[in-house]
Amino acid sequence: MNILILNWRDPGNPLSGGAEIVTMRHAEGWVSRGHGVTWFTSRFPGAKPQETVKGVEIVRRGSIYTVHLRALPFYLFSGKKFDIVIDEIHGLPFFTPLYVRGPKIAFIHEVAGEIWDYMSFFPLNKAGKLLERLYFYLYRGVPFWTDAHSTVDELVRYGIDRKQCVAIPCPPMTRALPAVPGKEKRPAFIFVSRLVKMKGVESVIRAFAGIRTRATLWIVGEGEEAYVGNLKRLVRRLGCGTRVRFWGKVSERQKLHLMSRAHLLLHASVKEGWGLVVTEAAAMGTPAIVYNVNGLRDSVQNGATGVVLAKNTPEEMARQIDGLMDDPVRYRRYQKNCLQETKTLSWDRVTRESTALLARTAHSL
Repeated sequence: MNILILNWRDPGNPLSGGAEIVTMRHAEGWVSRGHGVTWFTSRFPGAKPQETVKGVEIVRRGSIYTVHLRALPFYLFSGKKFDIVIDEIHGLPFFTPLYVRGPKIAFIHEVAGEIWDYMSFFPLNKAGKLLERLYFYLYRGVPFWTDAHSTVDELVRYGIDRKQCVAIPCPPMTRALPAVPGKEKRPAFIFVSRLVKMKGVESVIRAFAGIRTRATLWIVGEGEEAYVGNLKRLVRRLGCGTRVRFWGKVSERQKLHLMSRAHLLLHASVKEGWGLVVTEAAAMGTPAIVYNVNGLRDSVQNGATGVVLAKNTPEEMARQIDGLMDDPVRYRRYQKNCLQETKTLSWDRVTRESTALLARTAHSL
């Protein structure tokens, strides 16, 4: 098959995230099975207009604001014939039902929904949510691929037939440790994400400030300078400045090391496609306490590999942190379950699943 991916970003983009990492791992799997893959995306400062990365041909045109418009002429006039098009949706789709007559798949990590309220101001947030509801009508009849079963449930609420939807989980990007590693002497908790409001870092800080356990909090990730400044002021205002460390952006190796040393990963996002950092932490023997939202409720097995909160508040998160730290037997059971569960997930298996999905869709017309 000759596969075309339409995505507003590629893994080389400084603003890329877990969605692009996951897509690239699938693309690598398709290339290894003899398929051709072209990734059409936006340009960014210092980017090459075209390059091949891990066997995937990356073509960059326009900006993140114009790439959706540039996709149509590329598809029509690139001179290539594509057997299937993957329309990757991040808030906005590429509207492929309007111009791609051949097989296509809508690849969506999460339905934006309330994310518009966190990432955009009025009236753009209202327009975004309205447009999202409208374009789903356009995609009725198009197969949907997502990461989590909870996202499938939401797609159904937006009018997509459940029979059209396939959920393929996200394994960790690293192998699970063979045994539970040693942890910090004093309890240490870790938050790993881009530092933006929708990721819930403020709720994590407030939860940490409310725990009884004497501990430290590591915040790993970068964000806009003004917002990070606000977070640091919040930490000081809550009286836990000496116990919170902002690591900024770290290497992959450093991230995994910190995950392995931390006792818990804390996540309070508004919504996730899957919660890749949860699975990565589990592979390092670190359970998670997370908000009960799409994606996170799928990546954590409640009562087995961590805790999915019954109530999404910093107070409830603090209560669950203290409860787990006060129960070493339950905590060790969660650690062992984390390692066992992540060992059952493999990229070879899930890329076989995605390859089969593409093949079925490509031959369905």
